[in-house]
Order: sequence, then C-alpha cells, then structure tokens
Amino acid sequence: MTALTLSTAGAATLRADALVVGVAKGAKGPVVAPGAEAVDKAFDGKLASVLDTLGATGAEGEVTKLPAPSGLKAPVVLAVGLGAVPEKDEAYDAESLRRAAGAAARALNGSKKAAFALPVEAAEDAEAIAEGALLGAYSFTAYQGSDKDAKDSKNGDSQAGGTGAKQPLGEVALLGAKPRDKAHKAAAERAIALTEEINRARDLINTPPNDLFPESFAAVATAVGKEHGVKVQVLDEKALVKGGFGGILGVGQGSAHGPRLVKLTYTHPKAEKTLALVGKGITYDSGGISLKPAGHNETMKCDMSGAAAVFAAVVTAARLGLRVNVTGWLALAENMPSGTATRPGDVLRMYSGKTVEVLNTDAEGRLVLADALWKASEEKPDAIVDVATLTGAMVLALGNRTFGIMSNDDAFRTSIHEIAEEVGEQSWPMPLPAELRKGMDSPTADIANMGERMGGGLVAGLFLKEFVGEGIAWAHLDIAGPAFHEGAPFGYTPKGGTGSAVRTLVKLAERTAAGDLG
Repeated sequence: MTALTLSTAGAATLRADALVVGVAKGAKGPVVAPGAEAVDKAFDGKLASVLDTLGATGAEGEVTKLPAPSGLKAPVVLAVGLGAVPEKDEAYDAESLRRAAGAAARALNGSKKAAFALPVEAAEDAEAIAEGALLGAYSFTAYQGSDKDAKDSKNGDSQAGGTGAKQPLGEVALLGAKPRDKAHKAAAERAIALTEEINRARDLINTPPNDLFPESFAAVATAVGKEHGVKVQVLDEKALVKGGFGGILGVGQGSAHGPRLVKLTYTHPKAEKTLALVGKGITYDSGGISLKPAGHNETMKCDMSGAAAVFAAVVTAARLGLRVNVTGWLALAENMPSGTATRPGDVLRMYSGKTVEVLNTDAEGRLVLADALWKASEEKPDAIVDVATLTGAMVLALGNRTFGIMSNDDAFRTSIHEIAEEVGEQSWPMPLPAELRKGMDSPTADIANMGERMGGGLVAGLFLKEFVGEGIAWAHLDIAGPAFHEGAPFGYTPKGGTGSAVRTLVKLAERTAAGDLG
C-alpha cells in the first residue's frame, strides 16, 4: 500500500522523485494555486507562464510534467489541474482537491516518493488530498507477471503484482499539513483507514470469479474481522437450509460453489444507535437459466460490489472506533445455470415466510437481499441501508457515475443524498411509486420478482421494501452505474472496481454516532 506522511518541510527542500503542485483555470490562463509559492519562486515567478506555453490550462485532472529548475530538491514538477479558480474569499472544494491528488498519484505510478504541495487551509483539505492520493495510487496487479510472482502477491499484498506490473506510488508526503496538530493527525489517520478498506473492496471486486466465490469471500471477511475486532458469523448451506433462507439458497443452488450469509458485527460500549448495512454479493452473475447474452456477462464478477462496500464500511467503522453499533450482512451466492438451478416459474419461500414467483432468474440480487433484509430487521436496528449493483435500469436513468437512492423515509433519503454529495459520491434521490407495485402481483405466489419493464430500478426498490421490518427507516442504494468503471481512469477513480458507496456509508455511520440523524 502507498504510505502517507505529513511533512513540515518546505516544497523546495524536501527530497522526492516528484513535486506536485496545483494549477487552476483562470480567465487569462493557468493560475498557480496556493501551496506552490516556493516552486513558483524557483521558476522566477514564471511557473504559470511556462505551463501556459506548454499548453496547460488548469482544467480539472489535467497533468503536466516538467523538469525542475535549480533550487528544488525534486527533479520533476508535476502540475495538476484543479479546475476553475474559486470565487473571492472561497477555498478549493474538497472534491477538486481529492480528484487532483488522485490524478497526480496515478501519473506517478512507478515512483518511490512524491511531495504534494496542494492548497491546505484546514485539516479537511489535508484529508481530501490524502484520500485522493491514496485512492489514485491504487492498481490491481495480482495476476500480472510470472506465476510465482502472482502467487506471492496473492499471499500478501494483492497490489504487489508480478515483475511485469508497474508499481503504485510508494509514498505520499503531504506538505502544508501539521503532523503535531490533533485535527490534522486525525484527518490523516481517517484517510488511511478509509482508503485502505476502499482499496481492499476494489481488490475483491477485481478478483476473478474462479478465485472469489461465496466461501472464499467469507474467509476473507473472517480473517479481516479477526484482525480489526469485528465479530464474524458465517451461515453455510446447511445453516441456510435450517434457517429457511429460500432466496439465497434459490439463487445459489445452480452453482458448484454454495451460498453464504455473512454477519459482521462491530459494537461500541457507549453506542446509542445501531445501523444495519446489507450488501448484495453475487460473486458471479451469469443470469442463471435466464442467461445473459454475450457482451453482458464479461464484467459480472463485479456483482458483489455491494457486499464489498458493506464489508469495507463495517471494518472502517471498527478501525475508527466510531460510537455506533454497525452490523453488516453479506448475502453471497453465485448465479449459474445447471440442472439444479432455479427455473423461471419456480416459487421460493423466503426467510420472511413470503413466497416469490421467479419470473426471471437474472433478477436474483433482490432475492438474496430480501432474505438478508428480513434477517437484519429482526434485530430492530435504528436504520437499514442496502447496497447493490441491482438494475441496468438505474444505469439507463442516471448514467455510469451516479447511484440512485430509494427509501421508505423521505428525510432519511435526503440525509443520505446530502452525505453522498458531501463526500464526493454522485447520487440522486429516486421515488418508489406505489402504482408500480401492482405489476409484481403473481397468480401463484405472494409476489413476483419482476414487474413493469419501465421504471425497472424503482420496481426493484419496491420489491425490497416488502422485506423491511415495520417501523425501520430503510434506504436502498443502486450502485449499478458507478461500481465498476470500464473507461479510462479519471481523478482517483481507477479502471475496474471503484469501491462505490463506502465513503457514504462510513460518513453515515459517523453522523449516526454523533446523533445527527435523530
């Protein structure tokens, strides 16, 4: 993992492979951002002019490398775009800093150490830069290089990779932060814990499904839980049958890899609230008997991104020692076609006792979530949030970078939306129109797992709502768009698994601990 240090050294005197400075987009060309004064001085006050000559504009995410002049210990200066210059008396917002730091860190893969001299006016700025740099430096290289290298990396750090892989940036030295300041130190510690768990979630999402299946995912959760003081309980097939978890069993019965329900429990002795998080964990989704066509199944290892997000959030809460009880439920199954698979037309009896007619086996995520939601509801938490790569309809509605939020409580939905925006995760509140429920009426069972095609993401939300205990505030995050990025990396977002929703869940836990959510 990339190391983080807070440094009081000056930008001109710190030894590093590269020195990162910010540049903003001004009305008449690039403008050097605060934090880079010493670097600008080394360029005789002409850094902005040099960048302008090289074609730099200061646009968000733009990266320009140039040789350092005499007077700087680092041999390379990397200028990264921060976007528009803030209005008078305003600072650079956290997300601009986060994205700029991420773009710079990614551009410095292969370097041992880089000093970041971006604008830091408060501890929150230092935290945003640290988050962006540590997330941007991420790379998944466990399966690159020789067989021996790959095996060694899989036994240790999955980012270590083989000999053919370019290593991530080794160390981020954050200038302008105050290592002895309590707020700055706490900000750095939070950034390290949060980003390490997000990157662990990314590793899980990126792991091929022949290596990550319900049993192996559960084993990872057990090992990590033990390390960080999180109690882990794993329900295997025998326990699921005994407990009557018909949804999870129905989805997983076609696979050679049996399903699991994993419960993660973090408790604080002074906690006054309990938050339950439920994650969809389909480690590979072929669609089952309702088989996905070619072109739609190549990335379906990412269908466990919701479970990865919940896992990361619970462990982060434990590492931060938050004054709230957090329970995570990972509904794990592999959806495969076979002679034992659930068929369209089958009826499953869920853990809640309700029966569900399966009209489409590729609408499987809602089935495993339904069992986990009802189980979570039995413990009477103050709120439940489920996270899932649930519907293509949500991607059509909101695109590849925004997740949808549905809820049985408008105020709770608004709070989650505001939290997501605050931490830099794009989201949008979505309705649960009552008239769409009728489309799921079944002549055979209590409810069908499919309804009207139009508004399919909302239909899925309405289905899940049926399995939430009475009187419990619940929200559903459909992260089908942003969970797995297939395009070119941008900001701190890599190609592949992104760790979507983790930051929102952690901030929600922090707000709950502080009593800010009622």
